[in-house]
Amino acid sequence: MQNFNVSADGIGAGEDQTMDSPFGHPGAGSLFAWCGATASWPNRTEPGGTRGLDDYFTRDFAHGIGAEIMGRNKFGPQRGPWRDHEWRGWWGDEPPFRTPVFVLTHHERPSFTLSDTTFHFVGGDPARVFEQAKEAAQGLDVRLGGGVSTIRQFLDADLVDTMHVAVSPVRLGTGLRLWESPQELLDRFHLDVVPSPSGVTHHLFWRR
Repeated sequence: MQNFNVSADGIGAGEDQTMDSPFGHPGAGSLFAWCGATASWPNRTEPGGTRGLDDYFTRDFAHGIGAEIMGRNKFGPQRGPWRDHEWRGWWGDEPPFRTPVFVLTHHERPSFTLSDTTFHFVGGDPARVFEQAKEAAQGLDVRLGGGVSTIRQFLDADLVDTMHVAVSPVRLGTGLRLWESPQELLDRFHLDVVPSPSGVTHHLFWRR
């Protein structure tokens, strides 16, 4: 897991996701300000941007990654059976993943490809989905993209080896919470905490 963002009170997204509010909380966009300010931010349209620690993590997002797993709510706001197969995610014609992406859903649908990203819509328990993604990654790493509920499922199944969580200095108060405290994970993970001049604190976990 790389570059996953939470607030100081452990919230990664709101619960009121809509087409116009992908993160389901009016303040959730502030969690991503640190990476959007970097020189390596993939959606940057103008030259410039910051260098240093935050840029390093942003630049490392795709390094060594052969596939991604994401929850359905990261793909889009639709719930239940798919009503609109024409809408193909938040990212337009060139999604930033550039690998096979396995979208967890109870309502499977045909795969499709946009640019160099292919989305597969799969059901099953985390271990089964991980094996599918691992095979597609062809020896590279599988990135767990989120959201919060998906990460919790994979943590509960003990399928996470390393994590990078960026904690922003804002409190959202309500929403989907990754943790009450990162200390909850120290029975299974080592942890280094690295503060950045941007105000974000990077939490780096690796399996004991």
